[in-house]
Amino acid sequence: MKETIRQYIRNLGADDVGFAAVSDYHRPRSPRIENFFPEAKSIIVVAYKELSTCESPHMQLAMNGRLDRYAVVRYNSYRICHFLETEFQATVLSVPGGYTVDLNKDPPKGVSALSLRPAAVAAVLGSFGRHNLVIHPVLGTRVTFTAVVTNLEMESDTRVTEDHCLHCNICVDNCPAGALNEEGRTDLRKCMEVSQPFGANSFLGYLRKFVNSSAEEQEGMLKSFTFLPFYQALSGAREYNCFNCQKLCPAGRHESVTKPAMAG
Repeated sequence: MKETIRQYIRNLGADDVGFAAVSDYHRPRSPRIENFFPEAKSIIVVAYKELSTCESPHMQLAMNGRLDRYAVVRYNSYRICHFLETEFQATVLSVPGGYTVDLNKDPPKGVSALSLRPAAVAAVLGSFGRHNLVIHPVLGTRVTFTAVVTNLEMESDTRVTEDHCLHCNICVDNCPAGALNEEGRTDLRKCMEVSQPFGANSFLGYLRKFVNSSAEEQEGMLKSFTFLPFYQALSGAREYNCFNCQKLCPAGRHESVTKPAMAG
């Protein structure tokens, strides 16, 4: 059954597929999968290559490559779920690659119902790097994931303990936000201030200034170039202005996906 599913997903254009038993998925900050899917038995994690558009210094064009992938991935997720239901009478739950964060809390904690990176590691699709991204053995850091949780009983893929990180600290040294200074932790506030300068926090600041301005000042603010990037980010749903972790990591380059031999 696993190989039939794996081949079907690969035929859709996915770059890799991994399987994890729910019992092998560990993410202490997220809720237990059984809390929202009591019958869950396994997780199918699908890997997609991040295009070389992430290297573009033009951030809107770099982001456009990711938006292209989002469109394909969403369509594929539906087809995978439909296939599992039709062929195996499975019950399924799709987890998209993007924001799966439950903000319906007081206060909002920004915790995913299912965290895709730990799921990818559980499904043996890579290991965590110094930048806290998953490094795939072939695709390096230039990879993103989606998942389908199902009640089908499937064992995890064979465990591999290889560390794919080169421990070169290029990601740390080139993080413009200094968000990776503490090993094992990404300072999300620092990261988002740089990678999403027109995201929610900045937009709230703009709104505070707007509501406290006169009608004449408000009209000027809406016509200014300050407002337009916020409008663009909101209409595009996601707007990143930094891809350094993915584009600079040597493990994301085909010629450098294995560790160099140690000197001496």
